[in-house]
Amino acid sequence: MVEFQVERTIAASPEQVFGWLADPANLTAAPVILKVRWVKVGALREAIGLGGWFREQITAYDRPRAYSYRVVRSIPPFDHEAGTLTFTPSANGTHVDWQTSYTHPAHAGGKLMEAVSCRLLRWSFLAVLAGCAKALES
Repeated sequence: MVEFQVERTIAASPEQVFGWLADPANLTAAPVILKVRWVKVGALREAIGLGGWFREQITAYDRPRAYSYRVVRSIPPFDHEAGTLTFTPSANGTHVDWQTSYTHPAHAGGKLMEAVSCRLLRWSFLAVLAGCAKALES
């Protein structure tokens, strides 16, 4: 199982940071994500990226403190345990803690794919947080 966490403090209020990161369109701040949209039914969002597609279900939504999601379908296949973003007020703005855990099944590359996707996802998450900071701190 892959588990990792990225963090960043953004000089903006929790309400602003939560709102920016909860908007699917802003996930395109990750260089590998081309398009993200809400699906019309339920709390689902879909993303198309370089080499992949995924559908996420929002599983918890506590504005402006936290939200959680789970990838429910994807190409390549992905067994996602959970992803959670937590927003904590700090002296310098809002501290964002983004955690995720998942596996790739053996038929989809297993451990080899996990080694690649972990690096790619960590880089993407950090890019999204950097995009949030750039948008809200200017």
